[in-house]
Amino acid sequence: MAEKKSETAKATAKKLAKKPNVFKRLAKYLGSCKGEIKKITWPTPKQTTKNFGIVIAMVAIVGVFIFALDQGLYALVGLFMNTTA
Repeated sequence: MAEKKSETAKATAKKLAKKPNVFKRLAKYLGSCKGEIKKITWPTPKQTTKNFGIVIAMVAIVGVFIFALDQGLYALVGLFMNTTA
């Protein structure tokens, strides 16, 4: 029982421990951000161009697929509803 009280007292003391001021914490955070940014491997212009081409091609393919699906479903609904466009 006494052990539980001392453990809770220690936990409470840790919670009440004073944090460093906001400017020190901000400086530490920004310093760690700077360190992480240095670890980034940026793509070359050639890789960026290639990836851009792939994205444009996929957008075109998916666009054509959705257009065809829309037209097909519209025609199917037209058959059931006996409508003409």
